[in-house]
Amino acid sequence: MIIDGEDFHLDLLFYHRKLKRLVAVELKLGKFKADYQGQMKLYLKFLDRYERQSDENEPIGLILCAGDSREQIELLEMDKDGIMVAEYWTDLPPKKELEEKVHTLLAEARERIVYSTELRSGEGSPLESRKLLSDT
Repeated sequence: MIIDGEDFHLDLLFYHRKLKRLVAVELKLGKFKADYQGQMKLYLKFLDRYERQSDENEPIGLILCAGDSREQIELLEMDKDGIMVAEYWTDLPPKKELEEKVHTLLAEARERIVYSTELRSGEGSPLESRKLLSDT
């Protein structure tokens, strides 16, 4: 991309058929930094203005980092701009640590599913469901 006579290089660009949108991916070494948001916003605005077709949805962005900075990511509320941040592993952790992480992620996913189901149906208390899930 050339913007104001300056070259910018997006790491990866995909097209998602079902979502009908471009997906911009930036690969970063190290932990997430807040200035990555501005870079991705610039890419998404460029893609929206110059590359998006009339029958496509707005492009979305994914920033992959070797480490995350959860509080910064939450405070920036990048999901409102169509930007997501994910962490990648450069080395696999020990088996026990990996098992614990997978178990924790599954429990959190179950909790979110139960909570959102109850909110939609208006039945039961989300707090009761969390207690039941933590007992299992």
